[in-house]
Amino acid sequence: MSNEFAKANLADILEGFADQMQTITKLQRERAALTASATVRGKRVTVTVNADGTLIEVKFGSGIEDLEYPEIAKAVVEAAQQASAEVAQRGREVMAPVSKNRDRLPKLTDLIPGMPDLSRELAVPEPPVVSTAPPKAPERTAAQQDSTASQRTGGATDRGW
Repeated sequence: MSNEFAKANLADILEGFADQMQTITKLQRERAALTASATVRGKRVTVTVNADGTLIEVKFGSGIEDLEYPEIAKAVVEAAQQASAEVAQRGREVMAPVSKNRDRLPKLTDLIPGMPDLSRELAVPEPPVVSTAPPKAPERTAAQQDSTASQRTGGATDRGW
């Protein structure tokens, strides 16, 4: 009886896993099709980015000649950052059902008696916020110096620990 229950339970889990994989595939396609546009400087600069935030189109509207080159460059960056933020948010919204479904699936500790719960050890750490500062901005320089300093303080190297 117990063995039949375990088989039925495993079949349900495998079916749930297959459904989850189909959902992920569908949602990934939806996310990949996303684009976002942003317009700045009185509709003089419009950019469009793809789902990864990669700039795929730049359009200049009437009156662009009233802006200096540095203003145009800054406007393109500003619009690209706005569009990237929007497409990232929409991408998170599209993929949200995956997290909800993942929480419903049983954990290994539920399936295998005595299995240690490794979820904390296997959790993916939150990535750092990526700077939108220009290459030589003080914010970026400070972050690079922090990164270099942390590399020097411990860890594995070609010389040992």
